[in-house]
Amino acid sequence: MATGFFSGASSHRTHSITANQRSRRAIFLLTFTTTLLGVIAARLTQLQLVQGAYNRELAEQNRISLVPLPSDRGIIFDRKGKALAASRLTRAVYLAPREQTKEQWVKTAAMLSPILDKPASEILRQLEVAGYRSAMPVRISRDLSPAAFIALNEKLHLLPGVEVQGESSRAYPYGSLAAHILGYVGEATAEDLKAHPDYPMGMIVGQAGVERIANQELKGVWGGQLIEVDARGKQVQRLGYKPPQGGKPVTLTLDLALQKTAERALANRKGAVVVLDVKTGEVLAMASAPTFDPNLFTRRVTHAEWQRLQAQDKPFLNRALQGYAPGSTFKIVTSAAGIESGQFTASSTLMTFPALNLGGHLFHEHGGSGYGVIGFREALIVSSNTFFYQVGLKAGPEQIAKWGKRLGIGTTKLGLDGESYGSLPTPAEKEALFNEPWYGGDTVSMSIGQGLVQVTPLEMAVMVAAIANGGYRVKPHLLASQTNTTAMKPEPTQMAPATLAVIREGLIGVVREGTARSLNDGRVPLSAGKTGTAEVPGQKDNSLYVGFAPADKPQIAVAIVVEKGGYGAQSAVPIAHELYKTYFGVKPPKPRTATQPNRAGQ
Repeated sequence: MATGFFSGASSHRTHSITANQRSRRAIFLLTFTTTLLGVIAARLTQLQLVQGAYNRELAEQNRISLVPLPSDRGIIFDRKGKALAASRLTRAVYLAPREQTKEQWVKTAAMLSPILDKPASEILRQLEVAGYRSAMPVRISRDLSPAAFIALNEKLHLLPGVEVQGESSRAYPYGSLAAHILGYVGEATAEDLKAHPDYPMGMIVGQAGVERIANQELKGVWGGQLIEVDARGKQVQRLGYKPPQGGKPVTLTLDLALQKTAERALANRKGAVVVLDVKTGEVLAMASAPTFDPNLFTRRVTHAEWQRLQAQDKPFLNRALQGYAPGSTFKIVTSAAGIESGQFTASSTLMTFPALNLGGHLFHEHGGSGYGVIGFREALIVSSNTFFYQVGLKAGPEQIAKWGKRLGIGTTKLGLDGESYGSLPTPAEKEALFNEPWYGGDTVSMSIGQGLVQVTPLEMAVMVAAIANGGYRVKPHLLASQTNTTAMKPEPTQMAPATLAVIREGLIGVVREGTARSLNDGRVPLSAGKTGTAEVPGQKDNSLYVGFAPADKPQIAVAIVVEKGGYGAQSAVPIAHELYKTYFGVKPPKPRTATQPNRAGQ
């Protein structure tokens, strides 16, 4: 009985333990299930309510692709409507970053590199900048060559996320013509994108010249389209479309025919040519040599091409906006300073000498002998150094600097790249700049456009234009929209009519009977001007000429510098002759045929 009792008690105890275990398990399972459901509910609440909008946007991005549509840049015209910069149809290569993994893009970039002639590292860098999960396509190549287009099309089926799109590229139909004025374009830099958050990746902007200063008008507004794609990236339908807006046209003051003549006559010799309208200040032509072809920058410039450009003599330097010693062309300023200072009158005369002794130093007359007693008119015609030495010493450097500035030297700019002002240091400025005193020899050198004097070809043109138009300093400009505006209104120099008259008489005499008489050949109207020969230590002299035409009713002013060109009449004057012939419509003589009689012998 005892055994049965203990056996029954043991069985009851075992049953009680099992029930307790089940109860604990049930409680655990219930707690675990409740907790799990709570976590799921909390996560759903977070995803749908707290982060709902964000996650909906991510879902949209996974099925919608935004394809940018570049805009055409505005056309740049010359004053007569000739296109100097336009657009042409090209092909560009875009990558859709999220179509491949980062590791896959490494292999794809290696395949694209030889086809596009672009380092794989550069392709990957552009992808990294955009982000590998970006919905925006990344343009990695512009202006795809026909050979590259064919080679790429053969492999496109192996390259998901790689697409070729048609778009426009900048084109300069005249090559290097007016390159320093037009400038060039390129993709927006990181600094550009930061400064202009509205710019899309790959935005083409002006990097130099008019392309840069008129970029706001020229750039246009990019468009785009929303494309729905499936899980494999295939296009399903177009959901939205925003057409691109082309840039506005810009008209320049340039005359294409004159610009062609200026560059052809300069013949790629180092130097510059400027042609201005004497009344409005419109830049009709501005040439600088050597030059470059801006079409290079419509695509990726290779290392070899860049090295070739750098091997030349600073082709990107606009010499029309750099300072030169003006030589005897500066005697126009010295004449104005001498008379307007009150030290001389328009009818004053001076004895000239073979040399002027100043403190034991001899400053020679060119040609070795004096010209006797002469006035301002004759002094300009024969370009007497000793006459202008005396005028400069009497008037003083401050007066010369004052009238140089009134005539545009040191005060004239166009707003183009790398531009500089001319320089007319006074004694105080020399001491401040060089910690040296001013000597009488400095004044003598200044009076004939040597020494510390520097004038840009643009300023030379402004200087002579003021003599031509009755004493007004024009404000040169390139945009036709600026002509005759208040900002571009010429400013009076306050030069007396008698001063203007005697200087003009002297400049006309230079063409009639002086060093520029080759211009007085009857084929172009009588003009006026002044030659210059500027000494350059260690090399051949620079050749210079400034002038205006016609002499009686001036319309245009010219300024020419030919580095190492020798005498002004030797290299610069023939260029002026070509410019005048183009401006006044002088046609070249027809070649004589064998059947035409030789009338010269009759």
